[in-house]
Amino acid sequence: MTHPAGLHPAEAYDYLVVARSKLLDWIRPLPAELYTREFPFGYKNIRATLVHVTSAEWGYVRRLRGEPVPPAGERPFARYAGEPFVPLEAAWAAQAEETRRTLREVRDWAQPLEWVASVGGRTRRYRTTTGGVALQLLFHEIHHRAQVMAMLRQLGVAAENLDYSVLGFQVQDA
Repeated sequence: MTHPAGLHPAEAYDYLVVARSKLLDWIRPLPAELYTREFPFGYKNIRATLVHVTSAEWGYVRRLRGEPVPPAGERPFARYAGEPFVPLEAAWAAQAEETRRTLREVRDWAQPLEWVASVGGRTRRYRTTTGGVALQLLFHEIHHRAQVMAMLRQLGVAAENLDYSVLGFQVQDA
C-alpha cells in the first residue's frame, strides 16, 4: 500500500511521530493535576487518552505481526494509567521504534486479517487487511490527538496546527 504520491505507511507514521512530539511538548510541563483533570468527553483526561492511544498502537502492531492481542486492561501500557507523564512518554518512544520497524516489514498490504474481540461487553468479529490495520493505527491517533488538543486548549495551552501540510510540506515564499 503506497499512496499515489509515493507515501508508504511507515512514512505517514513518521509524520505522526513529529506531530506527537509537538503534542508531548505541550503536555510535558503540565502539573499532575492538569494532566489528569477531567473533561466531559473522550477518555476524560489527557493521561487516560494517551494510555489508550499507546495501548491501541501496541495492539495494532501485534495484529500486523499476526500475534494475539490481549484485552486492553492486560496490555503492557495499561500500567501507565496511574503513572506520571514521563514514564509513559519514554515507553511510547520505544513503542514508536517497534511500530516503525513493523510497518517497514509488511510486504502484503492486502493480506486479510481477522480476529474476535470483546469490547464493552460485546463480542465482535473483525475482518480487514494489513493495510486496513495500518490506516486505523494512523487515523486512530489523529482522532484522539484532536481530543487531547481540545483538552489542552481548555487548560489555556495554545495547542494549534499539527496539520500534515504544516509539518510535512516543503513551503517557501513565492
